[in-house]
Amino acid sequence: MKNPSVLGIVSYKVFPAQMGGQKCVADFYKHMARQTRVILAAARENKQAANQSYPVFPFLHNHWKGLLNLRYLYRLKKLVTDESIDVIIIEHSYFGWLGLLLRRLTKKPVVIRSHNIESIRFRDMQRPWWRLYAWYERKVHREVDHSFFITREDRDWAIRHWHLPEQKCSVVTCGTRTSQPAAPEIRKTAREQLLALYNLPRSTRLFLFNGTLDYLPNTDALRIIINELLPRLQAMHFDFRIFVCGKGLDEQWIHVLKSHQEIVYTGFVENIQLYYQGADAFINPVTLGGGVRIKLVEALAHGQSCISTASGARGIAPDIAGDKLVRVDDYDWQEFADNMRSGVHTLSETPAAFYDAFDWDRIVQKALLSLQTL
Repeated sequence: MKNPSVLGIVSYKVFPAQMGGQKCVADFYKHMARQTRVILAAARENKQAANQSYPVFPFLHNHWKGLLNLRYLYRLKKLVTDESIDVIIIEHSYFGWLGLLLRRLTKKPVVIRSHNIESIRFRDMQRPWWRLYAWYERKVHREVDHSFFITREDRDWAIRHWHLPEQKCSVVTCGTRTSQPAAPEIRKTAREQLLALYNLPRSTRLFLFNGTLDYLPNTDALRIIINELLPRLQAMHFDFRIFVCGKGLDEQWIHVLKSHQEIVYTGFVENIQLYYQGADAFINPVTLGGGVRIKLVEALAHGQSCISTASGARGIAPDIAGDKLVRVDDYDWQEFADNMRSGVHTLSETPAAFYDAFDWDRIVQKALLSLQTL
C-alpha cells in the first residue's frame, strides 16, 4: 500500500532543533520524508534555513495566539490541495481545533501526535485553567481520526480516561540519533576530559542531569537534587560532582546551584555528547509530567548507565534497557542516593533491543502503517 503524503502542523519553534522536544519533531518528519512526501506548516519563529530535509512554511501564529490562525485556514487548505496531501498531523493537541476545521474543508483525516497528556502537565504546573484544557484535550482526541501517543502508559491512560477506541490509538515514541553506544576507550577519554576541564581528582564520581531547565518537571528535579539527594550523598563522604546542563534557568536557581561545590552548573552546552560519554551515571529524579524522557533515551543510547525514578522511566520497557537502567520507586530518595554511591556502571552495553525500539526509521514505519488505514 502506498504511503500517504503528510502535512504536519507545528505550533511552536522547532528549528533549529536544539532541545529534546524540538529534535523529537524535527527528526520524526526528517525520517518520514525519506519514505513519503512531507511538508510542515509551522509557527513563524521557525526558519526554513535550519532544515533542509523537507519544505517548511513558517507562517502560523504560535499556540499562545492560536485563534489568530483562523485567517490562515484557507492558506492551509490550499497547501493540502496544491501538495496533494493525504493526512494532516497536528503536533500536540494545541491546534487540534484547527485540524478539525481543516478536515471539514478538505475531507482529509486528522491525527494528533501527543508528546504527553498536556492537561496533567498544566495541572502539575498549577495553571488555573488546566481543567478547561482537560475538557478540550479530551474532546479533540475523541474527534480526530487517530491519536499517536509517545508512550504506552499515555495511550492506556487516554483509552481509560477519555474512552478512546483502542483501534484509534497508536504508540509512536521519540527516537534517538545515536545508533550504538560509545566504545569504552571513547568513554574513558571523555571522562578524562571532564576531569581535566573542571580540575577534579580521578577518584571523583561524575553524574549528569540535563534538560530544559525552565520546564517544571526538570526544575522540580533540581529541587530534589538539592534538598533530597545532596544531603544524603554528602553524608556518605565520597568525592562526587553532579553536572547540571541546560538552558532556561533563572538567576535565583543559578545562585542556588553555584552555592554547592558538588554541583557544576554548565548552562547550555553545544557538546552534550562529551557529558553523556564521560559521566559515570546519568540521574533522572523526575516525578512530574508524562511522556518519554528524551534525555534518558539519549543517555542510554550513548551507553550511559542511568538511575531513574519509576515515573521518569515511563516509556522505556525494562526488558529493552537491561541493567543499564536502574529504576527506583518514586520518592525513595535514600535508595536513589544509595545507587549513586554504590555505582551502577556495568561492563555490559545498552542492549540491541533498545536501539531497535528507538530507531527512527522503525518508529516512522510503524506510524505510516497506522496512517495507511485512515
